[in-house]
Amino acid sequence: MELESLYDLLQLPKGVEPPAEEMLSQGGKKRYLPPTSRKDPKFEELQKVLMEWINTTLLPEHIVVRSLEEDMFDGLILHHLFQRLAALKLEAEDIALTATSQKHKLAVVLEAVNRSLQLEERQAKWSVETIFNKDLLSTLHLLVALAKRFQPNLSLPTNVQVEVITIESTKSGLKSEKSVEQLTEYSTDKDQPPKDIFDELFKLAPEKVNAVKEAIVNFVNQKLDRLGLSVQNLDTQFADGVILLLLIGQLEGFFLHLKEFYLTPNSPAEMLHNVTLALELLKDEGLLSCPVSPEDIVSKDAKSTLRVLYGLFCKHTQRAHRDSMPRGAPN
Repeated sequence: MELESLYDLLQLPKGVEPPAEEMLSQGGKKRYLPPTSRKDPKFEELQKVLMEWINTTLLPEHIVVRSLEEDMFDGLILHHLFQRLAALKLEAEDIALTATSQKHKLAVVLEAVNRSLQLEERQAKWSVETIFNKDLLSTLHLLVALAKRFQPNLSLPTNVQVEVITIESTKSGLKSEKSVEQLTEYSTDKDQPPKDIFDELFKLAPEKVNAVKEAIVNFVNQKLDRLGLSVQNLDTQFADGVILLLLIGQLEGFFLHLKEFYLTPNSPAEMLHNVTLALELLKDEGLLSCPVSPEDIVSKDAKSTLRVLYGLFCKHTQRAHRDSMPRGAPN
């Protein structure tokens, strides 16, 4: 990636250095919040509410947080906060001065937090590394989870989501991906997106899901036949994005250069790149009626995969029906 385009992508002001390739090891990733995300009113309000909550909770200990990004990383404030919220004593040193001892303290605190939240480490949206490296998004996910667990009446702003840019170091240089991070949940009917047909199908008529899958697989195979491709398993064969991109290109008349996607993806990151590109194309064509996370497709979530394919199915089966009607025939 050219340096100028990286500046544009991260919206960096002059004088602020973009990430150098040597700062990221091969295959390493780092997340960035562009200024537009940091200045989002709901994002700023969420940080303000959480800071006021922490400062109120820790007032008897005369601890004051001024920045969630700078003050939470070493585990000291998290240690005091969790002990007060959970009313227990953790076996961790009060003052940790070296990076090694700070990381150890943080690990002890996060292990206790995850246990209290009944989360396995792999389920948590934070880790010792991300918190210690001052990843604001991880810190916010952690604090929101603590607030919901120990003070559920705390009035957090609803539906807080921000655009995130992930930079990855590859053999060919730096690569970037845009995504949207959801920090707080929908809470009211006004905030809640409309339910789509598959929410109702999976809930009210799960016995019909296989029939719907079969119809969509037949449609897909008709369209892919001229490419010499076929789909047997809808749940798994779209996870790497390759067949999805080829199907979109075939139906919508797109020509995708092989440099734009990975024809034989070898990692989850490459699969995510393909799926993200496919969803952007569908969104541009107005074929996504409900938000779909590319991570869900890569994770082989059947409902998300059906949502994506259903838009193409409806558009092109209706078009085929119209084309087959005799001219002048009544509706």
